[in-house]
Formats: sequence, C-alpha cells, structure tokens
Amino acid sequence: MGKTLKQQGEWTRGAFFWLAVVVWFSSSLLSQAAYLAFYGVPYDAIALLKELGPLYYAVLIVEIMMWLGIGSALFLRFAKKIAPMLQTPSPSA
Repeated sequence: MGKTLKQQGEWTRGAFFWLAVVVWFSSSLLSQAAYLAFYGVPYDAIALLKELGPLYYAVLIVEIMMWLGIGSALFLRFAKKIAPMLQTPSPSA
C-alpha cells in the first residue's frame, strides 16, 4: 500500500547528453519555424553556414559530433537489449 519514492541521485552523463540533444533539436526546429514565419520559405542552412567563413567548419564538426553521439547512443542501447537474446545458455552438467 505504501509506495516509497526513490530519491533521484545525481545527474548522469547520459541524462546530460539527452538534454543536450533535446535542446539542440528544439533550437533548430524553432529557428527554422521563426525564419519561415518571417519570410515564408525555409532557410538554406548550407548558405547560412558558409557565410560564417572559417567558423563554418567548427559548426560543421559540432553538428557531426552530435549526430555521431546520437547514433552511438542508440546503437549501444539497442546492442544492450539484443545481446542477452544472442547468448546461448550453458548446458547443465
């Protein structure tokens, strides 16, 4: 009858990672929506990034790192779920 709530511990790196992904995705979505509201057409992200000059490469590297992080996190999560199913049980003697 009496369920007790377990107190949350400190934040893990995984929690910070997913928080960063949500913030990154939301900011991209909101900036595109704002531009669309003002000008009626979606912006060309490549043209905008190229206007940054050499800083373009730093932004591109951060973007690629975010996608690799998301991909590896999803892959690891999937691998942890599928690994026990692939293991064969040891025969009893």
